[in-house]
Amino acid sequence: MQKIISYPLTVLHILLFFLFLIIFHPVQIISYKIWGYNAHRKSVYILNWFLMQSQLPLFNTFSINFKTDLPTGPSYIFVCNHQSMFDIPPLIYYLRDYHAKFIAKKELAKGIPSISINLRIGENCAIDRKDRKQAITALIKFAKNVYNKKHSVVIFAEGTRSKNGVPKTFQTNGLKTIFKYVPDAIVVPVTVNNSWKVNRYGKFPYGIGNKIKLTIHEPISIQGRDLDQLILETQEMVHNGITSTAI
Repeated sequence: MQKIISYPLTVLHILLFFLFLIIFHPVQIISYKIWGYNAHRKSVYILNWFLMQSQLPLFNTFSINFKTDLPTGPSYIFVCNHQSMFDIPPLIYYLRDYHAKFIAKKELAKGIPSISINLRIGENCAIDRKDRKQAITALIKFAKNVYNKKHSVVIFAEGTRSKNGVPKTFQTNGLKTIFKYVPDAIVVPVTVNNSWKVNRYGKFPYGIGNKIKLTIHEPISIQGRDLDQLILETQEMVHNGITSTAI
């Protein structure tokens, strides 16, 4: 019965989702060209608040839980598991005070209203997964900019989405590159729960009645740490926070 009900609700969600993307595409461009970085950044946060609200017809909600206070100022590397594209709007919105920048596949940097323009002008990083040299060069350039401007990073360390919520082993190369070029950063493990349930039926229709939750765990300093051990510790914290899977 839930799946039957979700068909018309999914159509409504999709219409709202793409309407917001189309509306905010020129808003981002105008904000950036006239008022600059900060105005563009705020337009992106507002967009992602609306994208979160587009889930309301599906009765899907978002929440965040900080395990400890996380003061603004330092560069943070938010290391997350990845369950669906619906992880991204709450991460952008709830981490807005930390100037969090994303690492994404290069395919997203073209042809998608609002999303592609933000990847290109929002100081995020688009990498080619099939071209190791390009990916490393782009990551180094990105990490240096993060370091110089005291921004933060969101990285989906598993590399790909888990369609059933079951966690995957972290990919280490990207993390180590960022650790190297942002040596004073603080690692913050982040667990995303339940967003995989939105895609429980596949690409259409979407699942309904899900509580998508972000847990921001205690931060870990990079300095003086063995990087392999640091990654394992971070992975353990992220994975231990996962509360539901399809298996």
